[in-house]
Amino acid sequence: MNLRISGLELSLGKPEASLKGEVSGLLNVPEDAISRLRIIRRAVDARQSRPPRFVYVVEVSVPDDVRLSPVQKKGITTAASLPDPVPLPVPAIARGGARPVVVGTGPAGLFAALTLAGSGLPPLLVERGKPVEERIADVQSFWERGVLDPESHVHFGEGGAGTFSDGKLTSRSKNPYTPWVKRVLVDAGAPSSILTDAKPHIGTDRLRKVLISLRNRLIEQGCEVRFRTVLTDLLMHRGKLAGVVFGSGEEVPADALILATGQSAPDVYRLLMARGMCLEAKPYAIGLRMQHPQDGIDRIQYGKWAGHPDLPPAEYFLAVKTPVGGRSVYTFCMCPGGEIIGCSSEEGGVVTNGMSTWRRNGPWANSAVVVNVRTDDFREFGEGPLAGLAFRRFWEKRAYKLGGGGFFAPAQRVTEFLKDGSFDSLGDVTYRPGVRGAPLRDALPSFAVDAIKAGLLLFERKIRGVVSEEAMLVGVETRTSSPVRILRDENGRCIGGDGIYPCGEGAGYAGGIVSSALDGIRAARRLLETRAG
Repeated sequence: MNLRISGLELSLGKPEASLKGEVSGLLNVPEDAISRLRIIRRAVDARQSRPPRFVYVVEVSVPDDVRLSPVQKKGITTAASLPDPVPLPVPAIARGGARPVVVGTGPAGLFAALTLAGSGLPPLLVERGKPVEERIADVQSFWERGVLDPESHVHFGEGGAGTFSDGKLTSRSKNPYTPWVKRVLVDAGAPSSILTDAKPHIGTDRLRKVLISLRNRLIEQGCEVRFRTVLTDLLMHRGKLAGVVFGSGEEVPADALILATGQSAPDVYRLLMARGMCLEAKPYAIGLRMQHPQDGIDRIQYGKWAGHPDLPPAEYFLAVKTPVGGRSVYTFCMCPGGEIIGCSSEEGGVVTNGMSTWRRNGPWANSAVVVNVRTDDFREFGEGPLAGLAFRRFWEKRAYKLGGGGFFAPAQRVTEFLKDGSFDSLGDVTYRPGVRGAPLRDALPSFAVDAIKAGLLLFERKIRGVVSEEAMLVGVETRTSSPVRILRDENGRCIGGDGIYPCGEGAGYAGGIVSSALDGIRAARRLLETRAG
């Protein structure tokens, strides 16, 4: 019989090999009666009422003739194991017929292409940026010298914006494809721990190698992959897609297009509007990047056990509702042991983000601190669906000016920001290309400044040490999600564009690697179902 046991705990210093003994004692059976033990989930419980410990969900197999008399322990449950969720079958399509086109090689585009290729319909996969090997050099040049390539940066190129991130795979979705997404990534070279960790991450260093492996897999399955290929027009006939046009002038006949271009390509939004598709403005968030010494966060979260070799670099997530218009302020994309990076996508604008390697072994922690932005906040920038983009661009350009040019970012200590104080004295800041002291009250709209100030003080009540002399703020964080949504019908197609399937973060339906990958799979399935009739 197979059993799933939840709530097993191991104290610090105790090896995972001892889990079998823990299960043996819990079930009152000899260890050799347990023929298999598989870890399903592993999490750190660092609540400060007790020493930190690891909590497991495991699946075990014991012979049917073994009599069990489980010991009742608080917090531990034992139940018959359920089979792993199996994804719904994808309609198999015979080779031949019109080849679909997938635009974008972020998570949505890659997993859409993998789904199509695995069903016998390998697409043409195009990306306006460069392969990851070349892209790394362009991004490094930007960080070191402030030289921006408008078609090859943190947002454009193989892997999308997630290539230069922490590679987080957290998702609340119970979608049956989630385990498949993780398994594909592991098969491509991601660490196997992403299959069991409660807060899985790949790390930017590992993710780059994964992308090359996924590209090779797609090519082996019959996909054509093109880089430096920009979508410039859509050929429509009576409301249906007839083909696509690339920057070279090449016209490619196509009756199905999966659009996975991310949130940093305003030209794509304008193209869709010009061709009669329906878009709308949507709420999103704006704010700053906050940096602390990682050992300080470890002490806050782990107490006297900080620095224990078994413990990973500590994380935090904070969210509060402020008295400033009832706005929410929360941390986003926390990167333990990471760095703040510049991820501008156009001249004259500054954008921040966070990035960590697999080991997360840097001396600094960082996280975005953002406030929700309502569509009403865009009003002075226009009434149309792209007003949020204009709003975002305005504040990115403001940050550039405050930073003094060269893509330097404005920065200030948290303590000084809270009192509108000095900005002359800065501590170490990891942001590249560099920072300049500036009053961050001028880097955001007043509602955001007031809400973030209130939020930081409320954060301090939750975990003391958030507000400290060592804590730094860098502006601005504007790409947490898209301020635009491409409207879809019940079949996942653009309203006003039959045959066009928008998906991922840029379409306004996902945020993060896993949710974007799942939305890409969903788009591919809709396309396949349509082809199957």
